[in-house]
Amino acid sequence: MNPGEAAESLAARFLAAHGLAIVGRNYRCRGGEIDIIARDGRTRVFVEVRLRRNRAFGGAAESITATKRRRLRLAAEHYLARLPADPPCRSDAVPLDELANERIEWLRSIDLD
Repeated sequence: MNPGEAAESLAARFLAAHGLAIVGRNYRCRGGEIDIIARDGRTRVFVEVRLRRNRAFGGAAESITATKRRRLRLAAEHYLARLPADPPCRSDAVPLDELANERIEWLRSIDLD
């Protein structure tokens, strides 16, 4: 398993342990990707997972650029267009500076604009 897959698996286990139901992983469309799609009650949650071990250019949270947020929004809109109704939704992030359970940060409701 490569480091990106390991980070996504760690994040998915963490989110599930905190009550989210994982409904999809690695959803791709032209121009965007969603690492994890989950349900938090009725709310659909689109999760970006970032692993950055080298902090020379900032940590994992800082690596979620405007371009990356725009691609996440595009993929979420594409995903939602396939559903029969628009559920409430939000975008979260799980930035990881290392692969360790005790170091997981969960950012809820990140701004995609």
